[in-house]
Amino acid sequence: MLDPVTTSQGVAVVHLFCERTPDTDDAAVITAVEAAQAADVQVVTVAVLGHKASLCFMALHADGWLLRDLQTGLTNAGLFVIDSFVSITELSEYAQGLPEEMANMRLYPELPPEGKQAWCFYPMTKRRNVDQNWYELPYDDRKALMMEHGTSGRKFAGRIVQLITASTGLDDWEWGVTLFGVKLDDLKDTVYTMRYDTASAKFADFGAFYTGFVGPVDEIMARTA
Repeated sequence: MLDPVTTSQGVAVVHLFCERTPDTDDAAVITAVEAAQAADVQVVTVAVLGHKASLCFMALHADGWLLRDLQTGLTNAGLFVIDSFVSITELSEYAQGLPEEMANMRLYPELPPEGKQAWCFYPMTKRRNVDQNWYELPYDDRKALMMEHGTSGRKFAGRIVQLITASTGLDDWEWGVTLFGVKLDDLKDTVYTMRYDTASAKFADFGAFYTGFVGPVDEIMARTA
């Protein structure tokens, strides 16, 4: 048995965006998810809206091998992974000194949040343009901009649960943002509002957005058959 490959802090996260194939076995997909959950992997199952994918399986655990086992189980069940995102939870350099409870919510989230079935995911990176290089800004300036960004986000407390995961060195983008909302327009309002903050408007690039609905794996598979 291979040794666990773990994070020193927080947990590993993978988003697997999948399409059905003629060989997809719904019962085997459900079994793969339930096996992961029995190993204490958190699995969020999403019915994706639109053409980019049919399903998303967002999984979290400290041991990356358990996430890979889930991926293997899903592909063996006849799903085809058409896109993915690999990241880890983190406590950013601008959030040091948070109370332990708040820090643990970022490092060890409990997902999916109750009552929030609207879901979206997108990757992002800070710009390195000649006149817009985030990494050339002094730390205090970056921290002030992120504090402004956080203030905007807190306006949506109760409507949105946000998880930002770090992917530098792990994927093509630097962060992944996953939002859980009560309603679809909660997602739109949050992203629209926060894009006016300088940290986003001047220094952020965004990748493709995936939107969908969260539910139990058996119901999601039945509704996407």
